[in-house]
Amino acid sequence: MLSAGPAYSLARATFKRAQRGLFGGKHIQFGNNNPFSKKKTRRNWLPNVQSKKLYSETLDRFLDLKVTTSVLRTIDKKGGLDQYLLETRDKNLCSDKALELKSVILKQLKKNEKKVAAESAPKQETTTAPSSSA
Repeated sequence: MLSAGPAYSLARATFKRAQRGLFGGKHIQFGNNNPFSKKKTRRNWLPNVQSKKLYSETLDRFLDLKVTTSVLRTIDKKGGLDQYLLETRDKNLCSDKALELKSVILKQLKKNEKKVAAESAPKQETTTAPSSSA
């Protein structure tokens, strides 16, 4: 039985805060504190999330995003925010915010391509050559 939700949600359940930023599949991890006395107590580890302003070349503006440090390294490796979003599969983005940004960037790229195509198309001038009648 398949869910009616997006396909990336089938890959792995993400916690709510990860839907509003670029977490790259990072989750809350659970385990035990294990001190010298060996009295184990439950604890959790949260992803290392930073608030950053990242520049989008396609949109030509800065975006305020919550990003994990591992995603920041991946963005540097890919060559920018736009390249990261465009080259990463939807199921690996694991975020509504990331998918929304990706669709906005794709729309802007299509708009830019149409604009460039319209400018580079040669304009045909309708000139009438004098007809020679003999």
